[in-house]
Amino acid sequence: MSNAWQKAVGAGALVLAGALAAGASQIRGEAGYAGVGPAFLPWAMAAALALCGAALLVQAFTGGLRKLPEPPEIPPYWRGMAWVSAGLLLNAALITRIGFIASCTLLFVLAYRGFRLSMGHEVSAPSVGRSALVGAALSAPVYWMFTKLLGLTLPGLTATGWI
Repeated sequence: MSNAWQKAVGAGALVLAGALAAGASQIRGEAGYAGVGPAFLPWAMAAALALCGAALLVQAFTGGLRKLPEPPEIPPYWRGMAWVSAGLLLNAALITRIGFIASCTLLFVLAYRGFRLSMGHEVSAPSVGRSALVGAALSAPVYWMFTKLLGLTLPGLTATGWI
């Protein structure tokens, strides 16, 4: 990575920190328990990002990242990216039609396929079935935790709200 790119990354982090701070300044609310209000986390993230951006700029202006090996030239694997992108787009398109658990399971299966193909592994039907089970095992507790414990509304498949 050239020194100009290192400066650009540091400056970009500072710009993002400024945008996050501007958004945090718009959050209104009283401080809750222990004096922490709804704007605390955005302000903390803006400060952390600004600190990282400043540290990156200091490194870039004092000679850049030293002893940084050149990254290997690995061509992008577009087929794997297409599978992962399809999973994200289908998740967004289908979440209100087939429910949170099913759409997140589909996302997991398609992402699994894309990542496995990018590593040069074949994807068999049993492995797709296992990935569907893992996807459902991950998304079901998340759905139930958000809807039942936190009281948030996520799209479900049934009227009872358990699937």
